[in-house]
Amino acid sequence: MNRFLFILLLLGAGLQLNANNIEVTDIVLLNQDVGNETTTIQFDLSWENSWRVSVGPSNYDAAWVFAKYRVGGGPWRHAELTGSPVAPSGGSVDLVDDTGVFVYRSGDGSGNISFQDVEMTWDYGADNVDPNAVVDVQVFALEMVYVPEGSFYLGTGFGGIGAENEVGEFRTAGAVFPTFYSAYHVESEASITVGSGTGQLDYSTDDSGSRPGDLLGPIPAAFPKGFAAFYCMKYEMSQAQYVAFFNTLTQTQRENLDVTGPDGKGQDAELNRNGVSWDETGNATTTNPDLPLNYVNNTIVYAYLDWAALRPMTELEYEKAGRGPVSPVNNEFAWGTANIHGTDYEYLNFSTPNEEVSNMGEGVGNAIYSETNGSPTGPKRCGILAASAVNPTREETGGSYYGIMELTGNLYERCITVGNPEGRAFTNTHGDGTLLSSGSHNVTNWPSGNTGIGYRGGSYFNDSRFIRLSDRYDAATTLEGDNNRLGFRGVRSVE
Repeated sequence: MNRFLFILLLLGAGLQLNANNIEVTDIVLLNQDVGNETTTIQFDLSWENSWRVSVGPSNYDAAWVFAKYRVGGGPWRHAELTGSPVAPSGGSVDLVDDTGVFVYRSGDGSGNISFQDVEMTWDYGADNVDPNAVVDVQVFALEMVYVPEGSFYLGTGFGGIGAENEVGEFRTAGAVFPTFYSAYHVESEASITVGSGTGQLDYSTDDSGSRPGDLLGPIPAAFPKGFAAFYCMKYEMSQAQYVAFFNTLTQTQRENLDVTGPDGKGQDAELNRNGVSWDETGNATTTNPDLPLNYVNNTIVYAYLDWAALRPMTELEYEKAGRGPVSPVNNEFAWGTANIHGTDYEYLNFSTPNEEVSNMGEGVGNAIYSETNGSPTGPKRCGILAASAVNPTREETGGSYYGIMELTGNLYERCITVGNPEGRAFTNTHGDGTLLSSGSHNVTNWPSGNTGIGYRGGSYFNDSRFIRLSDRYDAATTLEGDNNRLGFRGVRSVE
């Protein structure tokens, strides 16, 4: 007997989950295998500005795709996947830890990408779902960028004696002249000795050790250093992504993870371009779905990354994601030069998917920071600089070596710090898609509260000193609660 109709897919054809122009559509369930207790989740997937290159950065962008389900209108849960995913024409699909799949181009190319009939297998038996249940399924997708394995530099070094360009930047002492510093070369994932000796990782710190860090170590081998390959979110976390996450939570979890509450922006009305609203009973909405999420506290950061089966980025991975393997440049920004535009931008199409800058700097680096932020104040659309650039160069788009956007400016990046014990205890354990009943993350070796995580890359409010790639002024700063300048993005190690 064909029992496939045991599942009613209430979120089926025509559903679109938009975030930075990535879309999941035409979701259907097929090929129920009653004996193995599995079924196929099939969907179409598309996004803009995709690429794969075999030279230069030798990398590609990808979509991280995972599914959530609920039984009989109950709580949403993470779907366990199994088997060998079916790749679409022109694409590859990798199953990772049974929690999600990476979908990406199988060959070199660039431009908008559209994959039809992507398939992944849901092990509903492992999730203890009755074969006759009525089940709703949602499929979520995040744009990611592959950062390949390889050595890279921390800090920019300095062509003088006993000085630094960026506050607290990483450095190492010279072999002949110990006070003549150079950039620190990361050549493996092995433990790193911290100190002022030749070949050790050094940085300046304040009297309290609370800003760039405590200058203690070692940095353990298990701490992700950026040498090993990883995927990084192409854009900062958007308000649409937060709303999609929030609307799968229980009432208790929503109350504890409400960005409009007292530990967030404290109101439903738009504030500094945060347009998220929640009436305490229904689903959350936002008037600015394509903008990065600000006013987000650390509890929400960890919860989202656990829910999405990702993990936080470390500050060493942050520099690798920006600089790549090339030699550092003094005072450089994420696009690899110290050259930056310094005139207020003018904007078109506010709060729409094509919000853009009408007077971009040409032949110069572009970033959303205090000198260019303009009016209204606040973060601007994820990917706005790449979409507005006159020429598609790394400088004009503000892109990193690997094509990751807004690592300089817009909103601060939250990065696990090497500057205190709580940060150094971090390992590359990923979220499993499941939260505690309170809404908190359940990954035991992630930091909790406000210690262990720091802030890199600056924001729309900061001047150029704080948005440089090697600046560590707030690398180990402990901040309580929310802030209108703080955003985040997640990563996932390649295993």
